[in-house]
Amino acid sequence: MGTTGLAGITPRVACLFVLLGFAGTAAEEACDSPLVSNLLPSSFRSSSQLSSSHAPGFAKLNRREGAGGWSPIVSDRYQWLEVDLGERTKITAVATQGRYGSSDWLKSYQLMFSDLGHNWKQYRQEDSIGSFPGNTNADSVVQYKLQQPVVARFLRLIPLDWNPSGRIGLRLETYGCPYSSDVVSLDGSSRLVYRLGPGPRRTQRDVITLKVKTLRNAGTLLQAEGREGLSLSLELERGKLLLLFRQGRPSSAEPRRLASLASLLDDQHWHYVAMELHGLQLNLTVDKHTLRVKIPTEFHHLDIDELSVGAVQGLKSHKLLHSKRNFHGCLENLVFNDLNLIELAKFGDQRVTLVGNVTFSCVEPVSVAVTFPGPQSFLQLPWTASSSSGSASIGFQFRTWNKAGLLLTFDLPRQGGVARLFLSEARLRLQIQKGGRVLLELSAGSALSDGQWHSVELNSRRSHLTVSVDKDEGGSAQASLSFPVTVESHVFFGGCPAGETQGCRHHFNAFQGCMRLLNLDNRTVDLIAVQQKQFGNYSNLQIDMCGIIDRCSPSRCEHGGLCSQTWTVFHCNCSGSGYSGATCHSAVYEQSCEAYKHNGNTSGYFYIDVDGSGPIKPQLVYCNMTESNTWMIVQHNNTELTRVRPAPGVDRHSAHFSYPSEEEQLLGSISQSEHCEQELSYHCRKSRLLNTPEGSPFSWWLGGPAPGRVQTYWGGAHPGSQQCACGLQGDCVDPQHYCNCDADSLEWTEDSGLVTNKESIPVRSLVLGDVQRPGSEAMYRVGPLRCYGDKNFWNAAFFDKETSYLHFPTFHGELSADISFLFKTTASSGVFLENLGIKDFIRIELSMSTRVVFSFDVGNGPLEVQVESTVPLNDNRWHRVRAERNIKEASLRLDNLPVATQEAPADGHVHLQLNSQLFIGGTASRQRGFRGCIRSLQLNGITLDLEERAKITPGVRPGCPGHCSSYGSLCQNQGRCVERARGFHCDCSRSAYTGVFCHTELSANFKSGTSVIYTFKEPYELSRNRSALPSSIYSDTTLRGENVSIGFRTAQSPALLLYVSSYYREYMAVLINKHDKLEVRYKLEGSRDAEVLRSSSVGGLANGQLHSITISRLAHAVSVQVDQNAEEDFNLSSDGEFNAIKSLVLGRVHESDDLDPHLARLASLGFTGCLSVVRFNSINPLKAALLHPDTSPVIIAGPLVQSSCGSAASANPYAAENKHHISDRSGSVGSGQPLVNAIRTDSALVGGVIAVVIFVVVAGLAVTARYLYRRKDTSRSQERSAVKRDDSPDYPFNNQTDPQNLSTENPKEYFI
Repeated sequence: MGTTGLAGITPRVACLFVLLGFAGTAAEEACDSPLVSNLLPSSFRSSSQLSSSHAPGFAKLNRREGAGGWSPIVSDRYQWLEVDLGERTKITAVATQGRYGSSDWLKSYQLMFSDLGHNWKQYRQEDSIGSFPGNTNADSVVQYKLQQPVVARFLRLIPLDWNPSGRIGLRLETYGCPYSSDVVSLDGSSRLVYRLGPGPRRTQRDVITLKVKTLRNAGTLLQAEGREGLSLSLELERGKLLLLFRQGRPSSAEPRRLASLASLLDDQHWHYVAMELHGLQLNLTVDKHTLRVKIPTEFHHLDIDELSVGAVQGLKSHKLLHSKRNFHGCLENLVFNDLNLIELAKFGDQRVTLVGNVTFSCVEPVSVAVTFPGPQSFLQLPWTASSSSGSASIGFQFRTWNKAGLLLTFDLPRQGGVARLFLSEARLRLQIQKGGRVLLELSAGSALSDGQWHSVELNSRRSHLTVSVDKDEGGSAQASLSFPVTVESHVFFGGCPAGETQGCRHHFNAFQGCMRLLNLDNRTVDLIAVQQKQFGNYSNLQIDMCGIIDRCSPSRCEHGGLCSQTWTVFHCNCSGSGYSGATCHSAVYEQSCEAYKHNGNTSGYFYIDVDGSGPIKPQLVYCNMTESNTWMIVQHNNTELTRVRPAPGVDRHSAHFSYPSEEEQLLGSISQSEHCEQELSYHCRKSRLLNTPEGSPFSWWLGGPAPGRVQTYWGGAHPGSQQCACGLQGDCVDPQHYCNCDADSLEWTEDSGLVTNKESIPVRSLVLGDVQRPGSEAMYRVGPLRCYGDKNFWNAAFFDKETSYLHFPTFHGELSADISFLFKTTASSGVFLENLGIKDFIRIELSMSTRVVFSFDVGNGPLEVQVESTVPLNDNRWHRVRAERNIKEASLRLDNLPVATQEAPADGHVHLQLNSQLFIGGTASRQRGFRGCIRSLQLNGITLDLEERAKITPGVRPGCPGHCSSYGSLCQNQGRCVERARGFHCDCSRSAYTGVFCHTELSANFKSGTSVIYTFKEPYELSRNRSALPSSIYSDTTLRGENVSIGFRTAQSPALLLYVSSYYREYMAVLINKHDKLEVRYKLEGSRDAEVLRSSSVGGLANGQLHSITISRLAHAVSVQVDQNAEEDFNLSSDGEFNAIKSLVLGRVHESDDLDPHLARLASLGFTGCLSVVRFNSINPLKAALLHPDTSPVIIAGPLVQSSCGSAASANPYAAENKHHISDRSGSVGSGQPLVNAIRTDSALVGGVIAVVIFVVVAGLAVTARYLYRRKDTSRSQERSAVKRDDSPDYPFNNQTDPQNLSTENPKEYFI
């Protein structure tokens, strides 16, 4: 595991012999001498023995004396064998053997170690595994080398499992070597002081090492004082070791906390501590965990000239301060820069001063604890005091991580009730019940599940009950009762046997934790006597040890996740970290804007995590997805064009640019991107820039990794060229110079361009030199950092056959590993990835066409997690796999299916140890290989370069085309997916929408005078076509159907939405009538009246809300749909052909001669409101007018403003708009309604009369025109009668309905 600042904790596998002051001799290295074989029988003890010939003294490896080994009288988990090595010894290995000539051997066991024969400590492998593998027969020897050597005098072996056909039988040996040490004991008022002699310092590195043992959870362990009042100290606080710095006298200076490491250091066991100080770097080690700390710069001149341990005193004085802060305990092998200070003190060295009662031995009080490891644990003790006094007193100490648990239970037979003392929400509660009814409940203390020792006292005297926590410091509660609380038979700690008494039948969680100093009626309970079955009863207890483990020290929660724990497990709170999973390992955010785009996101601010689960934190950037390239944009503190204001007396002007992203985030983003750029612009008048061609540059800038390197070229030129863009292009205003500004002109000019060399960005600062001369003026601009592309996202390889594979170095993911990639295949199975160890392995494979399996083994046996898909995965589409394995669980996610998880075994192996090459796309056996594509493969946030490795590997090709099969669905609204070598893009030329996915609606606000005219064919084109193809003009310009869609929002009624005209006085009109309903008018024969199709089902279309209309016609059949309502079908009586269409009009219609008076009046009023996503067959007139007005055949009159009014989420913009258009229009009716509504009254009658007259004239003209210009084909009429309307959204009119596409010469697309 790597290290980053305070979070970098690394396990130390090797002992720090140099730091400990040892010489590293051959004898030290070969610490494997047998330790048991020469011991006397009196050095062996056991819980029991089957007979004198089965005594523990016979338990020596390969010996046959007695019964050939030790066997207890009963085979259960309460038996033990103990060995006294005579003195503290370094133990490196243990070997076991069964009892000679028998069926008795151990299958597994635990090891305990102790210095005094009390307060045992269990040895754990990998900080979790508490058991060791034993034997498979009685004669073979199984030796286990301890991962971390142990220094102890006593060893105790506890059988866990044995041969079921025999009983417990054991012979053993331990291996190691002698251990020497110097010890000192400090009683809280004593101290040891070492003062350096005068003269220059001999070393620039200070190293302090020691071992510490204490029962107190607080106190100053060590204090190093330097010059100028600076001091450094190591202090215990709540069992943790704190690193503190002070400036000033320790009695008055407020300490600055720099680090915290380890916990539970008050367990009365030896703990190794080392501190290495070199410049501004400090390494702090406790036991096998190291924390790397960066010292603040104000302490850089700390030179240690006095070192003290024990009681605190004032700076350079001998007055002891604050005894509660003083250390109370033992120290061993205190070494400062290779000097053993305890040894110096023993020999009276003048540099070492002893203050107070200092002894050169470790005086330890004996405190026997008991561990309640599980729900079946209990301790039953008899109550021997008389109950006639009417009083009772119970006291004990406990420590736990659980917030709930039953601590104490006893019956109240006189009252027929029961008293329970328990934890609830980490508070102590006392409850007295009778018959299911609560008679009394008291509460005291808080936060009692913090792993610290807490004392509890329960006292009852003559009906007065008191319960207190931590001697009233944690709170107390009391009550008066109508009856005395007395104990008459026995009490239960932690729990009790099932069905034993009424008091034990409870629904409380059993207590899991440690207890000590049990006191019944002011008499201390002898727990060793309980262990020896002399009195009391117990089950599933560990006596004479506290087995508490801090699973959060060091924290296994990564990326700043907060660790919490219970007695058996830990939990990580990943909120706000940007990571997820059981250990906050996997990144929540994508690694680039490119990845967000391919999830279907649109432009906006996003968090990106450039290295996934790596150490770089997520950063907030803006992703611009409006172009074919997806741009990541990082702003800085000044992207505006800024005028240079020279300061008096300062020759140069400097500008510095700071970015919101951290350094590693910026560099990671730049490195990952395919292209990055940053604009540099300098506007000048009589202010030279680079002093080209050969002078020293007046100005320069710093760019690249912090703090930046000096750059003497400008944007648009090559690095190191000392040129500007115009110099490279050869178009500077003065050809003698390579920058426009270097011409020193009196006129304003500029040098602008893009810096695209990744090694030169981001721009850190500008230094502008020629700004102080009279008349000099200048402005500068440094644009934001812009990058596009993701080299990792598209990095892919194609595997041709099952035997092909890529290989990479061994994957190192010992404690946490995440693997993510995308694949596509047509094969039904294959191995994506495999890495092997001696026994461990990790593998991800497609086991069948619908199943992905993640399997691994870390020493607990093979485990697998699998995800089943409901659809085949060999569909040649991209599928995403994300697998993670940590010490808590393994998980597998496939696409967006629910994640599958598999919990890790409790107290099992946790280190994944691999040693072979990593195989991608195949296996070491070259069987069951993968055929297909693998892309964007990342292991613990590091992308494997598949393409580079594939270039030199037979059977594997770099890259993998064919992305539209997977991402084509992102192109919406008839957008077309177009393949790219590294990705795809959506072609929106045939869509009424725009945007990266053709998803952005195009809408505009129309005023009454706004008009958009789209011209289909100019008259001269008709004439030209008539002369060339006189017989085809009619069919080429004739529509047999159309697809029309319109979105709108308006309060105008009636209102014309769309009008399509013809050169033959035919038309189509879509409008809202005076009843606020949809009306479609077709006039397909010039001699006949228009046919009116009225929608009857939907009204209220002029309510200011967003509505959509779809109209489909095929010959006579017309289908109309409003919003999401049911379609309405109509049939035209005319011939069903729309001939020689001329133009399409949105808004006001200026040429309305072909319209009836009513429609002409409505057309002249224009449209007030919002139109969006207008489509006529393949024509998108509104899109053409808004995006391409200069290159499209559109004429725009009046105000046309693009807006988002067509969005369903936008607010109604027309309340205010209606008000101002009424006041702006002359002749307002003054009723508060738009003027257009006035045609509902008198104009209707007048229009009717005029319509009759016009109809007669128009009918006559239409008959004549029809005779002269139109010719009907009976076969075509028969064909139309046989045609049925197609409900498909892809209406088949592309060859007929878009006259712009009819010409065979240079067809032109106007809408993109």
